Amino acid sequence: MFDNIWFAALLVFAATSFGTLSLAMLWEVFRDWFRNRQVGKRLQPLMETVAQAQARALDLIREDPLSRRGVFGGSGTTLPGLRQVEDLLDQANLRWRPETFIFMTFGLTLAAGGAVLVVTGSIFFGWLAAMAGAGSPYFYARRRRARRFLDFEEQFPEAIDLLTRAIRAGHPLSAGMRMVGDEGPPAVAEEFRRTFEEQRFGLPFEDALLGFVDRMDTVDVRIFAIAVLVQREVGGNLAEILDNLAKTIRGRFYIRRQLRVYTAQGRLSGYVLVCLPIGVGFILWLIEASYVGLLFTTLVGWAMVFVALVLWLVGFFWIRSIINIEI
Repeated sequence: MFDNIWFAALLVFAATSFGTLSLAMLWEVFRDWFRNRQVGKRLQPLMETVAQAQARALDLIREDPLSRRGVFGGSGTTLPGLRQVEDLLDQANLRWRPETFIFMTFGLTLAAGGAVLVVTGSIFFGWLAAMAGAGSPYFYARRRRARRFLDFEEQFPEAIDLLTRAIRAGHPLSAGMRMVGDEGPPAVAEEFRRTFEEQRFGLPFEDALLGFVDRMDTVDVRIFAIAVLVQREVGGNLAEILDNLAKTIRGRFYIRRQLRVYTAQGRLSGYVLVCLPIGVGFILWLIEASYVGLLFTTLVGWAMVFVALVLWLVGFFWIRSIINIEI
């Protein structure tokens, strides 16, 4: 009987998950086909005259309506939070559209909740699993974004050094950014290349640089953009400014690594304290389900579960705030 329950739960989870992924992939294929078709239609008038081509190219760069168009509207303001989802996916370098993200969220919610409900027969555990499934795409995207930002920040000083050498060799700033895009570290080269291409196709350099800041919203990038924009307005030795910026970023990373060493024990304690109640509760349920079931069949049990969840969340965020030190 126990094996049959697990098999049924596995079937529910697999069917829902693969069905959701299939719909998401089908939507992505259809979106790419529709986008290519629309791009062809929009590029056709560009061949008429050079003047019209330049105007249309500026519209394509500034408006970018095709990349934002979807079933939820073109501007991202139809549903609350949709613009933040688009920014998160862009910063995480995920090629998903918000529609795909929402499909996967609903699908994993049904899959995880249905599978746990079949195994345990408890609505409470099914609800917890559904919440975990609903949050998994979001936390995956956040993890991808954090990893990408970390790689970018680690390689950013090297990119600044390359840009500084190009400026001292007599190249303009835009040409130096192109060199970083072609020869720089992989995590940084893509963003510099995109910024250079935007300004080459007619977008003002200030707007392209501010778009760079929006995509890579870190302290170092903001300082870099401010230094470049101020230098373009008032003048000065940009190479020296960028040299000092690269030294500052390397110093911050040295301090950050030292802090990670000092807070390693606290982080490990936090992980143990977060996982221990869940693990112990699940093991007790496997050993004696009727004993744990009292927590969800009596009023006192529900009160104890609620208080335990509140204290668990308070402890989690308390430990997190202690060990997360901003530099």
